[in-house]
Amino acid sequence: MADFIIPTNISPSLQARRRLGGPIHAERHVNIICVGAGASGLLMAYKLQKHFTNFTLTVYEKNPEVSGTWYENRYPGCACDVPSHNYTWSFEPKLDWSGVYASSREIFAYFDSFANKYNLKQYIKTEHQVIGAYWNDETGGYDVRIRDSKRDQEFDHHCDILINASGILNNWRWPAIPGLDKYKGTLLHTANWDDSVDLTGKHVGLIGNGSSGIQVLPTIRPIANHVTTFIREPTWVSPVQGLEQHVYSDEERRDFERKPGVLTEYRKNIERGLNGQFSIFLKDTKPNHDTREYFLSQMKDKLQNQYLEERLIPNWAVGCRRLTPGVGYLESLGKDNVTVVYGEINEVTEKGCLCDNGIEYPVDILICATGFDTTFKPRFPLIGPDGLNLQDEWKDEAQSYLGMAAAGFPNYLIFLGPNSPIGNGPVLSAIEAQADYMLKLIDRYQTYNIYTFSPTREAISDFIAHKDEFMTKSVWADPCRSWYKNRPDGPITALWPGSTLHYIEALMDLRIEDWEIKYNGNRFAWLGNGYSQTELDSTADWGYYIRENDDDGPASRAGKRRLLTKSGTVKQTSGGVDFTGKTNVVEEERANL
Repeated sequence: MADFIIPTNISPSLQARRRLGGPIHAERHVNIICVGAGASGLLMAYKLQKHFTNFTLTVYEKNPEVSGTWYENRYPGCACDVPSHNYTWSFEPKLDWSGVYASSREIFAYFDSFANKYNLKQYIKTEHQVIGAYWNDETGGYDVRIRDSKRDQEFDHHCDILINASGILNNWRWPAIPGLDKYKGTLLHTANWDDSVDLTGKHVGLIGNGSSGIQVLPTIRPIANHVTTFIREPTWVSPVQGLEQHVYSDEERRDFERKPGVLTEYRKNIERGLNGQFSIFLKDTKPNHDTREYFLSQMKDKLQNQYLEERLIPNWAVGCRRLTPGVGYLESLGKDNVTVVYGEINEVTEKGCLCDNGIEYPVDILICATGFDTTFKPRFPLIGPDGLNLQDEWKDEAQSYLGMAAAGFPNYLIFLGPNSPIGNGPVLSAIEAQADYMLKLIDRYQTYNIYTFSPTREAISDFIAHKDEFMTKSVWADPCRSWYKNRPDGPITALWPGSTLHYIEALMDLRIEDWEIKYNGNRFAWLGNGYSQTELDSTADWGYYIRENDDDGPASRAGKRRLLTKSGTVKQTSGGVDFTGKTNVVEEERANL
């Protein structure tokens, strides 16, 4: 054997390496702008801070505080329709939720404390609204126009990558009813609530029976003298069996805090149940039929009114519109101080609402629980390299790449864009999957000398074709009026063609073949000066690949999945909600597959 002399210091001169240029995968500086400091924007700030170096991040938030929709929505009864312990990041539980369904104030406090705990507000500029973004071909990024609302000033800020985390249910709108400006009483919108307005002893009008209206009615009814609620269409309302509202006892909260594993297992069981409900949304499945029968019996039992049953119970499938627990809502409709007016409002008068039955209903206060602009168009002009505005491109139908990007708009990423799984299962899990996918793209941009990245039009066209074909098998395609689609018979733009677990698996790997990549010069410039990154670190083991045995992780997708999901460690995932008690719905659907 030859003799080798091993020097005590084998690191070459750092100055010599710098003269030759950087090593392989040199991490160039990346300047990122994020629009919105709601849940998605805060998560992106957290993950960038945790995983990246040599970057600049600025998060522009139009409100005075973080948390987005959970800061804005403060109407009476405002809450999340997802169980509170599962409306948290997977890695950041909250021990002291008050009950199964938490109020908007509690949820705001959760995200605000998350921002404070990890010092995320260092990246955030509140009361700053993005009002335009314009592609700059010379720099390969966006010139972003920002309005500082506090100082009433506008300025430009350039970025390499623009991330839109402005959310979906956040851009509220008045209903398109003639005469709204004529009303002489107090006019309110649930998403722009005025806390100074006192409803005590007043005759209140409530327009809408979506999620907001369903939460408002049981909260204001006990304090108002009378409530006239205007409903133009039916909807399915019932808590999911096993996930009814429940206020946690002091003992339960102590167990969550002090007993190892208790809260984690509780959260896992709820998540398994939520993930097990996807078959409810597929046509002609037993879970869908059973769920319909359960909801039907629950609604009839709570309404106890033939007139209301005939008008408020839908003839379309359960799940065509977003399901809501509706705690106390159906019972409130039958109370003595509640009048239900079913039909269209022809116009708003000085006194109240004139309906299609020819009757005018005077009210002291009129509450519009009429929702948001859910067209997915960006709320500011977004001008790409060819001069096109994404607002115009998505005017009729928003078409994205896996809910995260748009063809023709490079270096632009979107949280909860078109066809994300916002009604398919646990939504925060999907946001985490999107953030991780974006990190893969940003990492590649930073270390592969990339100039621009954008999804190809062919990839998006194929995805939309697959999505449209899948949706014909779903209850979402039923002819209901839903914000999941622009019109009752239109394409479904809001939902993913599969379950949330399906989405998480779809995003595990970066399909670079679906992306159009342009480089700064030679595509292999990332190879650098011939040195590895390992050789930059004198504390690293330069022989790290020499081992005593093969301890590699799985190389196949199936092997990685089994390792990640701890396959074989759970006795049986029952998951699905069984309303009849006869059979396990997940096992039955597996058999059908």
